[in-house]
Amino acid sequence: MYIIMNDSRIDNVSNLKDFLKGARKFDLSLREVSLEERYAFIDETVDRLDYRNLSRTDKGVVFNYLKKITGYKKAQLYRLVDRAVLGKLTRREYRRSKIYRYFDSVDIKLLERTDEYHLRLSEKATVEILRREYEVFGHGEYEKLSKISHSHISNLRHSPIYRNFWINHTKARQVPIGATQKPENFSRPGSIRVDSVSQREVYHINTVDEITQWEIIFCVPQICEACVLPALLDIFDQYPFKLFNFHSDRGGETINYQVANFLQRLLIKQTKSRSYHPNDNALVETKNGSIIRKNMGWQHINQDMADEINLYYRNWFNPYLNFHRPSGFPSIQVDEKGRKRKIYDLYQTPYDFLKSIPEAQNFLKPELNFQILDKIAYEYSDNEFAKLMRQEETKLFAKIRQSDHQDGFVSNP
Repeated sequence: MYIIMNDSRIDNVSNLKDFLKGARKFDLSLREVSLEERYAFIDETVDRLDYRNLSRTDKGVVFNYLKKITGYKKAQLYRLVDRAVLGKLTRREYRRSKIYRYFDSVDIKLLERTDEYHLRLSEKATVEILRREYEVFGHGEYEKLSKISHSHISNLRHSPIYRNFWINHTKARQVPIGATQKPENFSRPGSIRVDSVSQREVYHINTVDEITQWEIIFCVPQICEACVLPALLDIFDQYPFKLFNFHSDRGGETINYQVANFLQRLLIKQTKSRSYHPNDNALVETKNGSIIRKNMGWQHINQDMADEINLYYRNWFNPYLNFHRPSGFPSIQVDEKGRKRKIYDLYQTPYDFLKSIPEAQNFLKPELNFQILDKIAYEYSDNEFAKLMRQEETKLFAKIRQSDHQDGFVSNP
């Protein structure tokens, strides 16, 4: 509802005080009227109440009244009142302070040509080249550009003239390996996340299935084709189900043509993490710390021990992780505000979770069935198998320390 107000009877500060006291809960701003009408109201009020000759306290009352009616911010209203005191308050026309540009299109083209020749160096390096063109080599067309600041180089490079004609700028190299997307699991086992963990002279290749959290680890002495491809073949062989997706970050150990061709022959789709989406490969990265670092530590391992470590992984550590070590499986809960939270209320071994999937037998490899896997899973209890595994672990680390001692390696205290 709009109300037309006539304040011509308010001719002193006392009346303004009473008005402001009674109008605290009302919105009386002139937001909907034109700028000229607001300026006219301020000018008329300042003249009518003789704002120039009021005391400091009374000026504050008039100011609060104008702020209440016009809705202007404090700083802006101060400027408008000062202009109204000096004379009639009217709308100012915008006048550009500089009606010409110092650097014209010819200068921008010279800069573009310089960037083309030098493949777009940094701003300060470009400034030095432009200075040398004029002062050292005497090219007069660079006179204005020789005095340019490095910050204004960036401004000219973003100008429409430069951007429309610049064709030699840096372009991101598109590597046609893998699809940049979030891995799709289709609610079935077989989509694995892959990452590598460096331990000085050896690398642990960690792979985790997204649905069942089935985990297979392999150790290689180097990240190279001769080591990685046999490692992946061994890893795939240890999974009890068929794989259809291979997801990793953008590291060179997996994003290369050898791995891409290897996966293509096995009809396994390769995907890689997206920029600014750290959760794409978060599952395996959390396992790096909670499993590999926790069990293998940070100590130096000689490259010659890779075969011994893989023997331990295949016979003891990988079976322990999948048949005897429970993992947390989250459920998604949505609150009243639509926010999603992961609640870890289910803990099972990856093998038990695999068996709980409907029609799980269809996902196993042809030569496997749950009768064969049950013999592995229930031959020992969880504590019995963990005890045997730790005994083998002690033997393995004794060999690692002996190998380091023979090579003269002294670990940091």
